[in-house]
Amino acid sequence: MASGVKVADEVKDIVSEMKVVKNDADQMERIRLVVFEIKDGSIIIEKIYREKDLTEVEDVFKFFLSLLDPDTCRYLLYDCHFETKESSKKEELVFVMWAPESSPIKAKMQYASSKDSLKKILTGIKHELQINDLSDFGTRDTFAEKVGKGIIKVEGHPVSGC
Repeated sequence: MASGVKVADEVKDIVSEMKVVKNDADQMERIRLVVFEIKDGSIIIEKIYREKDLTEVEDVFKFFLSLLDPDTCRYLLYDCHFETKESSKKEELVFVMWAPESSPIKAKMQYASSKDSLKKILTGIKHELQINDLSDFGTRDTFAEKVGKGIIKVEGHPVSGC
């Protein structure tokens, strides 16, 4: 189901920048979270959070959850850092469609029908989640379970089920 919503060029550029992390780049300029919204028939960037914006944030995962407004649909692209039982540290992009139950039905339908337009530029993204209620994914445990097997830490904080 196509909605006719276009993806703005700057969204394509930001996604490309997030996919290719250069080792010699300034790590404080690295993009960690991007919030997208649909406005005037286009998917646009609402807000970008770089590593430097999160230096005062104690828990990036909880900050990510705080961006999920209970009344507003959004898409998010999250550069999630986690550790596995094999003690390997990983950084993977997670695409989230946030469509809370309390948001207007028209908005939920628009975001659902426009998701494919955005997914076309998200090639290579390993994880895609649809969240409709924080009780579905609102804990580190349930999030880690959806992202992969054997995850023991998300954003440096332990998963309790490990």
